[in-house]
Amino acid sequence: MPNAKLEIPPVKASYPWNRVIGGIASLILIGFLASSIGSVDIPLLQSVKIVINKLPGIELPTSWSNEWETILWQLRIPRVVLAAIVGATLAMSGATYQGVFRNPLADPYLIGVAAGAGLGATVMLATPLGNLMSITTFLPIAAFVGALLAVFITYSVAKNTGGLPITTLILAGVAVSSLMAAATTLIMMLGDDDLRPILSWLLGGFIEANWTKCALTVIYVLPAAALIVIYGRVLNVMQLEEGHANQMGVNTERTKFLLILGASLATAGAVSFSGLIGFVGLIAPHAVRLIWGTDYRTLIPMAALSGAGILIIADLTARTIISPTELPVGVVTAFFGAPFFLYLLRRGIRFGL
Repeated sequence: MPNAKLEIPPVKASYPWNRVIGGIASLILIGFLASSIGSVDIPLLQSVKIVINKLPGIELPTSWSNEWETILWQLRIPRVVLAAIVGATLAMSGATYQGVFRNPLADPYLIGVAAGAGLGATVMLATPLGNLMSITTFLPIAAFVGALLAVFITYSVAKNTGGLPITTLILAGVAVSSLMAAATTLIMMLGDDDLRPILSWLLGGFIEANWTKCALTVIYVLPAAALIVIYGRVLNVMQLEEGHANQMGVNTERTKFLLILGASLATAGAVSFSGLIGFVGLIAPHAVRLIWGTDYRTLIPMAALSGAGILIIADLTARTIISPTELPVGVVTAFFGAPFFLYLLRRGIRFGL
């Protein structure tokens, strides 16, 4: 990972509500379009009416079939909502990591969250533990615990009496990720011959999305997301050298701890319900930075909205591009995200980032 420093953003007096409101409106439109497209196409206007009819106190004249309502409300809308929550969380966490590490190539999986979640899920799917417990109930919990364990080990290794050296944290994350990936591979080799459930989870997807999972994901990630948003202004100051940031009244060690903890908890909560979906946490923040600048008060919410939109579109592509077969969402994001990542590397080399 190159030692890249992000541009110090100018401080603006007002919050960019116009951009946020515009982003929310665009995201709602993308969500309705994605919900209307599939093996059974539903007219966009009818999709809007069905959703409005579900709001409390509203009852519209029924002009659609029960089949459309079931497909839309029980299958597609929960899937779109879960994809939006996960995409927003990954993008927000990616922006936070990039700010803390002062590196535009950092992503939410940098310190072992993905490897830990993968190990936790593999233990549940490939060992007798899965036969003793309900996989539907305990798989997200196992993935969440595995992700937290990886972050705890990484942080414990990197922490010293002088604070939290970023370089040491990254190296510890690489080592912990490699160790947990090796453990995952070993369990897969020693476990059941049918590896499809494990590979399907590791590549990510929303085929089992429902309203309960949407609600649980919000409960997992909302406190950490609120913390990240609150610290948006502080992240601007964190782009200075630590000594300068300390002189401006920012406790850099405490801030790094809280932001890394918040971003890691949010990422762990998201991937525990979706599986491992790569590149969203890298693409969305960087795209927002190129378009709207580097003020983290704008960058974090706009990255969240962009990440939500990107993952909704990726999920739509995954379930329609070779219909009736469905691709893992992680495959789609990798196909589009990897070239973009290579572009970032090339641009970084060219401009010395």
